[in-house]
Amino acid sequence: MPPTRAPRQLFANTQAERVALARQQFFEEGVRPSGLVGEAVIQSWMRCTRAHANTRRIIAFDPVTPSRLHATLGRNRELLEAARGELASMESSLAGTGSRVILTDAQGVIVYVTHQPAAAQQPILQKTARLGVNIAESAVGTTAPGIVASTGQACTVHGAEHYFECLREMQCAAAPIRDVQGRLAAVLDITAESRRFGFDAASMVALYATTIENRLLQAQSPDRLLLRFQASPSLLGTPLEALAGIGPDGTVEWLNTAGARLIGRLPESGPRDVEQLFGLDLAGLLRLGRREAAQPVRLASGLGVWLQASLQAHDGVDFRHAVSVPSVAPVAAASPPVDAPPAGEAPAAAASDGTLRGHSRKLIEETLAAHGGNISHAARQLRVSRGTLYRRLKSWESDAPG
Repeated sequence: MPPTRAPRQLFANTQAERVALARQQFFEEGVRPSGLVGEAVIQSWMRCTRAHANTRRIIAFDPVTPSRLHATLGRNRELLEAARGELASMESSLAGTGSRVILTDAQGVIVYVTHQPAAAQQPILQKTARLGVNIAESAVGTTAPGIVASTGQACTVHGAEHYFECLREMQCAAAPIRDVQGRLAAVLDITAESRRFGFDAASMVALYATTIENRLLQAQSPDRLLLRFQASPSLLGTPLEALAGIGPDGTVEWLNTAGARLIGRLPESGPRDVEQLFGLDLAGLLRLGRREAAQPVRLASGLGVWLQASLQAHDGVDFRHAVSVPSVAPVAAASPPVDAPPAGEAPAAAASDGTLRGHSRKLIEETLAAHGGNISHAARQLRVSRGTLYRRLKSWESDAPG
């Protein structure tokens, strides 16, 4: 009788066994190993099979030329400045763990890596963890920073979950860092070789990535009104605080991750009026900015939060149309004097005096009247910013007799 074939293994007890079974099903049998490894790893394997045919190939890391390194660091100067303090703190915290901290740009090119005296005991990291080296999926297959660079989502990759077998001794956890446009700006990663993490690397890298992202958002908003808010005032000034950047025209230009959870994601297009989201107009928020302590505020959604507002620009010149700002000269007259309209009402349409300025004023007043005095709607119809419209109305009000 022919020898009987051993039954196929259906269950695995340890993580190593689950990953080995997943690799067998995916790479040898063409079966999707759902439940054995994370969906992010499976998707990465699928992307990598289209670019890398042989999982046993030895990865050759390209040498980094001085010109390429100089260009890479130059493009990421603002990011590195924002991350400097947190990277030093991470390096100090992880000094006894044998782990390395790696920061890449949005394309997966390393722009920072922590010093490691015991690099001789980490042969793979000795080749990989160098400034200017590309560790994206297209270069080194499945890794945590490679997945984040491709998807923008935090993840952890253990051992044989790496696509190439030569990286099976690696452990890595990575998280994204975004800019004011909501685009991926960088990837923060913690990597260890020939050992498992003895701590929650995913939580640690997520915490530091959030702090770096908050610093980067503030650095990229030097002339904006910055809002800090949270349900508890004790969370302000921590990585859990919500942040928002407000433009001079009263639009919410960006929210950090915590802010998006409290307010909701900003629409890709359409109105982002600050009053529609925060329940206070621009002038009200600027008045709050004169108080040092956080103030209780009821958002437009009904949620109560504690909020602090601060102008990033020292002179506040871009916001002087909304409220009187100290040390700012008054706005020059832009049109003939006219009585200021009552608060909350649209100015009555005036007859043009026959000049270009008169026609401009008549058009603005008619548009405001048509929209019931709504500045935002009138500005959109006139195709000007709210700030421009506010400045024009403010000049008429300041020039009015009495």
